[in-house]
Amino acid sequence: MASLQDQLLKAGLIDAKKAKQANKEKRKETNVARRSSEEVVDEVKQSAEQARLEKIERDRELNRQRDLELQQKAIAAQIKQLIENHRQPKGAGNGDVEYNFTDGKLIKKMRVSPLVLEQIARGLLAVVKLGEGYELVPRIVADKIAQRDEKFVVVANTKQDNKVDEDDPYKDYVIPDDLMW
Repeated sequence: MASLQDQLLKAGLIDAKKAKQANKEKRKETNVARRSSEEVVDEVKQSAEQARLEKIERDRELNRQRDLELQQKAIAAQIKQLIENHRQPKGAGNGDVEYNFTDGKLIKKMRVSPLVLEQIARGLLAVVKLGEGYELVPRIVADKIAQRDEKFVVVANTKQDNKVDEDDPYKDYVIPDDLMW
């Protein structure tokens, strides 16, 4: 079956030049349509790929944050276990004295026996934070806690050399280790 164009040519209603021109324009339109649809498909593919990459990056970041939170919880649990397993008694109750120390900008008080006060002053015991309260632990345990998270260790005195600077105007005055303030 002949096309409409062939029938019009036979009937003499159009000439061959116009038929070729029409064919040329038709091919041109189909090529343009095919090219533009490929570009649209490419844009769709690119946007889908971009969305997929963004989702992967977002998921990776969320996983990293979740792992960090889990690691912090595990460290806090280790610290709590160290404190609970190694806490030392503060005092017997009678004859206890108040030990004042700073926690950040706050001054806190703890009732301890004179022996415990001396051990804190010499650096044998350290004050650590457990929840809202404070506990005493040996210095070695306080060092392990500080390796995990320093903010839990409130007071950890160190032994100081008793070297006196020759230019110090107060070198003749002795400062007691158990000074109460």
